[in-house]
Amino acid sequence: MELQWWSIEVRDGEYPARLWRDAHSAALIEAAVTHGARDWSWRSENFGVVFEIGFDDAGDWARFRELPVVTAALDAVAPDSLYVYRGRGGSAGAVHPRRRGPLPATGAAAIPIEPEPPIVARPPLEPIVPGLVA
Repeated sequence: MELQWWSIEVRDGEYPARLWRDAHSAALIEAAVTHGARDWSWRSENFGVVFEIGFDDAGDWARFRELPVVTAALDAVAPDSLYVYRGRGGSAGAVHPRRRGPLPATGAAAIPIEPEPPIVARPPLEPIVPGLVA
């Protein structure tokens, strides 16, 4: 029987993701094993950490996901740093690979350059000599 894999991916943000893993790893592993997980693994990636859990069926995952300890662990992560999805995560070749974001400076406009002031031709100024009237 093939396992159904789920991934909890936490990216580095204000704090390194490994600190989150250190704080919640034991509780997440215990909850996973006692609620039907057949396999699990933690991976450190250059962007953060990934907790992969293999269950026999989606019902086991749903029960695991609704546990208060799991909800508390996920609530401890900033929303823009948390990804929960089906399949193995990180660089393990998930079901649908991540799309690349835009390249830096793609479509950026040039920085405006202030024009040089125009040159105006004037007759030379004659020095004013005191006591001399023109």
